[in-house]
Amino acid sequence: MAKWYIDGGNNSDVVMSSKIRLARNLADAPFPARMNSEIRKSTNKKIFAAIKNSPLASEFEMADIASMSKAEAYSLVEKRLISKEFAANNNSSIILSNDESVSIMLCEEDHIRLYAMSAGQNLEKAYETANRVDNILIKNLKIAFSDKLGFLTSSPTNLGTGMKATVMLHLPALKAQNQIERLGAMIAKLGLSLRQMFGENGENSAFYALSNHISLGISEQSAIDNLNAITNQIVKQERAAREALKDSEEFEDVVFRAMGTLKMARRLTCKEFFELASVARLGASLGYFDNNTYEKINKLISEVQDATLIKNADAPLSREMCDKLRAQLVREELNK
Repeated sequence: MAKWYIDGGNNSDVVMSSKIRLARNLADAPFPARMNSEIRKSTNKKIFAAIKNSPLASEFEMADIASMSKAEAYSLVEKRLISKEFAANNNSSIILSNDESVSIMLCEEDHIRLYAMSAGQNLEKAYETANRVDNILIKNLKIAFSDKLGFLTSSPTNLGTGMKATVMLHLPALKAQNQIERLGAMIAKLGLSLRQMFGENGENSAFYALSNHISLGISEQSAIDNLNAITNQIVKQERAAREALKDSEEFEDVVFRAMGTLKMARRLTCKEFFELASVARLGASLGYFDNNTYEKINKLISEVQDATLIKNADAPLSREMCDKLRAQLVREELNK
């Protein structure tokens, strides 16, 4: 089945993807931090049964982290389907949709951490998907809810809707203008956060996650509307900053060199890939390359990080072998 991240989407030149996270807990079970192994297993089975006894049964499977190789588990981290801490816990279980657009971490900080993702700026679609699964869980399980506080969560910061909405942004022009720190400070005053993606590998690229923090006293739709409004303003700022680069021969040379390296390199570290892909993606937004460059790079980001390479190869790979295989896959995708 085709994966969700291969699709295009609204404002995809700047907004790479949208993500909704819902935190839920069972009213008749202790929080995960107080569970023993037996209670954890029975709770996981109960939650999965709610999905398997629903019209969505054929779309989902459950897997235990203990049954996975290290590469399989950390591939899920690279695709932003689970957290690093969750991948390192052999007592963890995950429910995953066939197209990887929905994942449910079971008994992490909360009993249910439901993630739904969509391509481009489409929080509404991600929320619709998440809400479809959430309604089934609420119908079939006794979910902890207070008329005064909303959904009850292990952390007070998630009380209320239990929802966190995130858009993944590509902001190379604003970063080149040294505007990210100012933008982050402004966004923080509005109850949102802006953080860099992909850790050390992405530190010199320009991929960021913009998320809401407020979940109490605000509806899901209001939170989505607020995030969309701020995202629209950032999109305008980024596009304006990009236009300032368009007539620069020096910049044009940098862009074509980046794409040339991606299309021809025989070795690429993960860090090099992110840096070059960020520049090539910017070039596509200015008309230097085909628009399908966005989808190709989005696909590569999900498929050429180290753990995913090792998982898909189904064999141990050295660092050098990863770099060679990554370069090969990038060449094949961008030269299509």
